[in-house]
Amino acid sequence: MTNWQERLRESITTVDELVKRFGIEHIDRAAAQQAIDRFNLRLTPDVLQLVQKPDDPFWRQYVPSPEENEVVDGIVDSLSEDADSPVPNITHRYPDRVLFLVSPVCAAYCRFCTRRRKVGDPEKIPLGQFDAAFAYIQDHTEVRDVTLSGGDPLMLSDRRIEYFLSKLRTIPHVEIVRIHTRIPSQLPERITPALCETIKRFHPVFVNVHFNHPDELTSGARAALAMLADAGCPLGSQTVLLKGVNDDPAIMKRLMQELLKCRVRPYYLYQADLVAGAEHFRTSVAKGLEIIKALRGWTSGLAVPHFVIDAPGGGGKIPLLPDYVQAITDHEVVLRNYAGKTYRYVLPAPDEAPAPAPPPPATLNRVPRRPASRPLRKKQGEPRAAAHPVGARQGG
Repeated sequence: MTNWQERLRESITTVDELVKRFGIEHIDRAAAQQAIDRFNLRLTPDVLQLVQKPDDPFWRQYVPSPEENEVVDGIVDSLSEDADSPVPNITHRYPDRVLFLVSPVCAAYCRFCTRRRKVGDPEKIPLGQFDAAFAYIQDHTEVRDVTLSGGDPLMLSDRRIEYFLSKLRTIPHVEIVRIHTRIPSQLPERITPALCETIKRFHPVFVNVHFNHPDELTSGARAALAMLADAGCPLGSQTVLLKGVNDDPAIMKRLMQELLKCRVRPYYLYQADLVAGAEHFRTSVAKGLEIIKALRGWTSGLAVPHFVIDAPGGGGKIPLLPDYVQAITDHEVVLRNYAGKTYRYVLPAPDEAPAPAPPPPATLNRVPRRPASRPLRKKQGEPRAAAHPVGARQGG
């Protein structure tokens, strides 16, 4: 039986191999080489089986295009991760969680990669500088959630993965460990019983996978997901909204429903980031909202991810929702449901203000009753009217 390392060696990694596989008429050799010089190329056998023709959803995700070389307003570090990196390999943006880069490589390289400035380069995700990262997590007791990412953490050996998980489990305040991976769709052979047993020993370990199209859920991918789920890993999926790949409500609905069948909970749908070299993948935000409207109410709530923009400049994930709230008044909320019908939710009446305290008896005894038409004269030595509580009324 072929192991995952042998399978990985069968990947396409050069322009010559691309031309041989797809034909010179489909590959702009010079443009492809320029793109590869900026960001690595690798298409695994599992990815190659998905590619049916030029410019299909899988070609667009993995085959270098001339558009990558046309940078207009893209940003190299679009999420300002480096600015939030206190020590090598750590990004600390949110109060109680950190991103820990543990691998510089992926099984296959997505052309829309947010971290393409680093991924594929061991010098930019250094493998020998983890002591400072562990020390940082140890010293920051507010960190309860650590995400292992890269690159792809599951490209590491079982022994190396065990090292990271065991080391994190010695830190008392780390409650949750997450692994972010695209291995089940790119190299499902990597998900082995031995790997699953390793992960199982360090629960709770959440595994967030990455699927962008329902056809990526091949029989191999489904088997890999089943193994992870059977090992007790809660599974979530992160999907990127990509032009020409999945910017269609029907495709996205099928993807989310198929993920649920594989015991994967749709987690995030990302608006494509402002990444230099990946600008051609961006859609309008309106397209994402259209897709969410086609999901919510029309399929199970379990199949509806959070649609978010990971804000440029390090603002973090900001959720976007269709306009379901039409108005909010003091008395009601006007709502529009998934089918476009309007409903009103009546708000509870505000709590009544407490009754004012009665004035002191001495004051009551000394205030004479007079007809409203006659002015009240102040007798010498009599308390001033301001002594009455604000709002108190005499005689009803």
